[in-house]
Amino acid sequence: MVTFAACTAARIGEVSGVRVKDIDTTHWIWNLRRQTTPSPGGLVDKNTKGKVARRVPLIDEVRPMVAQRILALGGRPDARLFTGPRGGRITTAVLRDAAHWDEVVQSLGYEHLRRHDLRHTGLTWMADAGVPLHVLRLIAGHGSLQTTQRCLHPDLQSVVHAGRTLSHHLAGVPGLPSPSSGMSATLRRL
Repeated sequence: MVTFAACTAARIGEVSGVRVKDIDTTHWIWNLRRQTTPSPGGLVDKNTKGKVARRVPLIDEVRPMVAQRILALGGRPDARLFTGPRGGRITTAVLRDAAHWDEVVQSLGYEHLRRHDLRHTGLTWMADAGVPLHVLRLIAGHGSLQTTQRCLHPDLQSVVHAGRTLSHHLAGVPGLPSPSSGMSATLRRL
């Protein structure tokens, strides 16, 4: 579930709200329609934060896991793709405990990493891969490009790559391969 959250740049409440019927396995798109949020009577499902459904791509790295979960759920359309350890809705606290979040981030040396940072990570990966900002805004469900930009955190390698790309462009050298972001290694740790 942690990998799914990072690779879709979704909020934890949105991951909790995903149902089998929301996944288009022909095009590998998640039709994100709802989120799980706390309310006075407990956890409830409601519209997304922006109150607009959106389409989120499901990349190759998460497809086998999603397909396996759909199969395990018998393809029941209303079944939740992810549940807590006792079958209930997922909260950030459930995610923290189920994924041993505190231990993992400490072992990685990022003690102050929050679960919401998975969303920023996913958006930054997409931006580093060349996804245009206006498309990132739609995937994230943000109302403005400024909000999306605040979620992007390019690392030093991306900045160095930008400089090399500009130098090659000015010198008339065609295309420069994208930097090795180490995304595969990161995904294995999640």
